[in-house]
This record gives sequence, structure tokens and C-alpha cells, in this order.
Amino acid sequence: MRPFPRPRPDRVSLRWKIAALAAATACLVAAAVGALVHVWTARDIRGRAEAQALNSLYAAMEVHRRTGTLTNGADLDPAGLPASLRRLTDTSRHTAYDGRVDGNLGPSVWAAVRTDGPGGRVLAVQVNMGPELHDLQRLDVTMTVASLAALVAATPVAVYGAGLLARRLRRVSETAGRISAGDLDARTGPTKGRDEVADIAATVDLMADSLSRRLRTERQFTADVAHELRTPVGGLLAAVDLLPPGETEDLLRARVRDLRGLVEDLLEISRLDAGAERPVRAHVPLGAVVAEAVARTGLDARVTVTGPGAAARAVETAQTVETDPRRLERIVGNLVINAHRHGAAPVEVTVEGRTVVVRDHGPGFPRDILLGGPRRFHTGAAERGSGHGLGLTIALGQARLLDAELRLDNAPDGGAVATLRLP
Repeated sequence: MRPFPRPRPDRVSLRWKIAALAAATACLVAAAVGALVHVWTARDIRGRAEAQALNSLYAAMEVHRRTGTLTNGADLDPAGLPASLRRLTDTSRHTAYDGRVDGNLGPSVWAAVRTDGPGGRVLAVQVNMGPELHDLQRLDVTMTVASLAALVAATPVAVYGAGLLARRLRRVSETAGRISAGDLDARTGPTKGRDEVADIAATVDLMADSLSRRLRTERQFTADVAHELRTPVGGLLAAVDLLPPGETEDLLRARVRDLRGLVEDLLEISRLDAGAERPVRAHVPLGAVVAEAVARTGLDARVTVTGPGAAARAVETAQTVETDPRRLERIVGNLVINAHRHGAAPVEVTVEGRTVVVRDHGPGFPRDILLGGPRRFHTGAAERGSGHGLGLTIALGQARLLDAELRLDNAPDGGAVATLRLP
């Protein structure tokens, strides 16, 4: 069975995603605030410059009417006057923006008025905005530095806060992974806060409680059925022995033998579920045990024993492992029987190091078995043949008892592949 998949090492942690989002948000806010302050300040500078220019022009007009002199920096038809103010046709006061820069002069705002009717001269006043715009540039720099400083100070806080959330989510994820791997007693437990993460943790715990209750009910039902059937099956075997020899007796004996095998399988599963089984370990040659297990099935399967540094080895000289040979034979035998029952010939058994691979050339394992593992009384697909679906379940339970890993896959060129890795 596939172990619960661990997170990929190349993934981007949620902590850094949240921190990056917070930093990006802070940058956008700082940029938006800076742009608004810049635009508002620039408009205020220009508005005050226009008001100053109009006020100076009004005072210069009064003095020019009474005395004919020019004051407040006013001039008649100045050379730098914008073209729009040279073509004035009325005696109203007008302003214009001049973006030219000459040394420390500019940009500026002009205010002008035609003094003697349509054909008269133009009286104009120029107000320099250079110092104010220089102050605006300094304000922009100050705001940029302040925003960067705030970003540097806020990023660690965002990383820390995101880390708290990520740790809570990782705890829930680890609990779900343990439940998926078969640890039905795994729980997240109480979590801090009253937010969505706490809701997810509580939901995972409720799911685990419900799943545990259902599985315990199923296991108890399996054990009860197996024990209740054991006595009547034994009576059937005794009754079959009293029948006269013949075709009927052979047929009944075969069916009762199948029924007894089913009951024994159910009893074995119930003992594995209850944790009543304990392995009896011994040092045994792996190749010899596998070959004996295949021979006991009475089915045709090619056994190949290989090892690192050699193309092939004899069974007697195969690697020695410490395991329970009876349970190992049970696993290998069930895998070979399953390959013949649900797959197609040829069936190949390969022993390499501490790994045993059983492969057939049939339709392969169904997708639901590859994803969720074997289930009792479920063969996965109609085309996989007959059977009660307990063989792989028993093999998986015995593998767990031996601390071994049983992995189910499909070969690229077709066929089911069961890989048993001993510890």
C-alpha cells in the first residue's frame, strides 16, 4: 500500500506566501498613498502659485494705473510670456503654467492682463514654483524611505503571524496524514483561536471519530461472523466425510473447503485488526522462504533471486533476513494467488536484497485500489476475476505486522506489480 504522501520539499511554504502577500499589499498601499500625497501637494503648490500671481498682478495693475510704474515683479510684454497669454482679447486676468526650467527658475505660473484694450500691452507677473517643487521632491524621497522602513519592520511581523497560522494548518495536515496512513487514534485536539483553522481541526477530529467508530464496527462484525461460522463449518466438514464417495461428495467437499478457507481468512483478519498477532522472528534466507511460499501455492510462477553485484544467485545463498517466515510465506502466497486469480500469466517473482516483487501480465490493479489500498470483500473491478477480496487485505495486515512496506503499482507495459520491502 502506498504510504501517505509527504509534502514536496520544493513547495513554497504558506508562511512565505502570506508574508509575500502582506509585503506586496504594504507596497501597494505605500505607493497609492505616496501618489495621492504627491498629486495633492503638487496641485496645492500650483494653486497657491496661481493665487499669488493673481494677487501680485492685481496690486501691480493698481500701481500702474495711478503712477505708470511697474511693481511686484510685473513687466509689460515680457519675452518669456507664454503664447496663450500674448493673445488675450479682453481685459480680464488670466493665468498659465510654464514648465520651462532655466537654472533655479521654473517651473512657474504667469498671471497677465491686457492693460489698454484689445490693442494694448500685456502686463504680466511670473511666480517661480521651483523651491516648492524641490520641497515636493524631498517629500517624495522621505515618504519612500519611510515606506521602505515600515516594510522592513512589518515583514518579520507578517512572517511571524503567518508562521503561527502555518503551524496550526500543518498540525491539522499531519493529523489527516496519520489518519490516512491507518492511525485512527490520531487527533488534532484543541486549537487556539475561533477561526476557520479551528473549524477545520474540529471537523478532521469529528471525521476521525466517525471513521474509527465505523471501522471498529466493521472489524467487530467480521470477528463475530468468523467465530459464529467456525462451528457450523466444522460440522459441515464432518458431515461431508459421512457422504458416500462420488461426484456429489467431491463437489460438496470443495465448496465446504472454500467456505472453511473464507472463515479462516476472516479469523486472521479479525486477529490482525485486534492486534492479537505477534511475529516470531528468525534469521532465514529470503530467497528460500519465497521459493517455498510459491511452491506451496501449487501455481506456476518463475522465481528469480538477484543481488547487488551479481546477475543471479542460488536460492540457498540468498540474503538472510530477520523476519517471521510463516507470515512472510503468507504474504508471498497471497500475492501469487492474487496474481493468478485476477491477473494473467506469466507470473514472475523477483527477490533482490530485502525486496520481493510479484508481477503478473493482466489488466493491472484498478485505480481505487492504487489510491485507497485493498478493501475486504472488494476485488476492484469485474474483469479482475472471482474471489472475496481478502488476499491483499491479509497481505497488507501481515506486512504491517512485520514493519514492512507493501506497495501496489501497475507496470508501464501492463500488469500488476506488488512490491514488498522488508525492514
